[in-house]
Amino acid sequence: MTHASTDSASPGTTEFAPQRIVRIRGVDLCVQSIGRPADPAILLIAGAASSMLHWADEFCERLAAGSRFVIRYDHRDTGRSVSYPPGSPPYTGRDLDDDAIRVLDAFGVAAAHIVGMSMGGGIGQSLAIRHPDRVASLTLIATSPIRREPDDPDLPPPSEEVAAEFGGVSPPDWSDRAAVIDYLVGQELLCTSRSRPVPEEFVRDLATRTVDRAVSIASINNHFVVASGDDTPRDPLASITAPTLVVHGTEDPAFPLAHGTALADAVPGARLLPLEHTGHELPPAMWDAVIPAILRLSEPS
Repeated sequence: MTHASTDSASPGTTEFAPQRIVRIRGVDLCVQSIGRPADPAILLIAGAASSMLHWADEFCERLAAGSRFVIRYDHRDTGRSVSYPPGSPPYTGRDLDDDAIRVLDAFGVAAAHIVGMSMGGGIGQSLAIRHPDRVASLTLIATSPIRREPDDPDLPPPSEEVAAEFGGVSPPDWSDRAAVIDYLVGQELLCTSRSRPVPEEFVRDLATRTVDRAVSIASINNHFVVASGDDTPRDPLASITAPTLVVHGTEDPAFPLAHGTALADAVPGARLLPLEHTGHELPPAMWDAVIPAILRLSEPS
C-alpha cells in the first residue's frame, strides 16, 4: 500500500475492517478499525449520545491514508454497544473513561493518539491524567476543561437556545422513527455554525443511519444523566504531559471559544487551532485544516 504524505493524505487507500463486538470485563462494545495495525494508532472518541458514525468514513480514511491505524467505537448506549434502560444507566463517567482503555486493550495497543470530541474530549483529558502511559498525544475538539482551579475566570455558558434544548425539552416518541430523526436533526443543527450552516441533508443522513443502526435509540440520552460522583481526576490539567492540540470552533454555541482557549492555556505546551465559521462540530469544510494537524501531532518520534 502506498501511503500519502502527512499533509496530502487522500481517502480510498485503505478499507475498513468489519465492525465487531468485543467483550471486556462484561461490557460489550462495538469497534471498528481502518489502516495497518503496525502504524501509529489513533483512537477516536465521540461525544455524548454519539456513536462511531459521528466520525465520518472519509475522515477516518484520510487519517488512515497518512499511515495511521485508526480505531473508532460505539460508547455504551449508542450504536451496537451494550445498552441500558433509558434514564437508568448503571455506570459512571469513570466507566466511560475505562471503556476507552478497554478498546485499546482489545486491539493490543499499548499507547494511542487520542482524538476526542466534546464529551470525548473530556474523556481524553481524564485518560491523559489517569493513564499517561496510554496516551501518546491528545487532540481535544469542541470541548471544555474538566478541571478548573478556584482562581480561574468563569467561562461563558451555552447559548440560550442550546441551554433550553438540552435542559428540559421533552424527547420524542422513541418508537416513531421519523420523529426521532427530526429530533436528532434539530439538536445537531442547533449546535452548528450560523455563518456557514452545515447542509441539512448531511445532518439528516447521519441521523437516519444513527437511528437505523442503534440497538436502543431511546438510550442515547443516558449519557446526560450518568452519575458523576467523584469521577473527575484530582490532578490538574497542568499535569498532562502528552503533546496536545486544542481544536475549537469560533462560533461554538455549546462551549464558546473561551472554553478552548482556557483548555489550551491549562495544558502545558498545548496549541490552539481555532476554526472560523465553525460551531460545535467538525464539518467537512474544516478537514483540510484538522486532519494534517492531527497527523503532524501523531508523527512517530
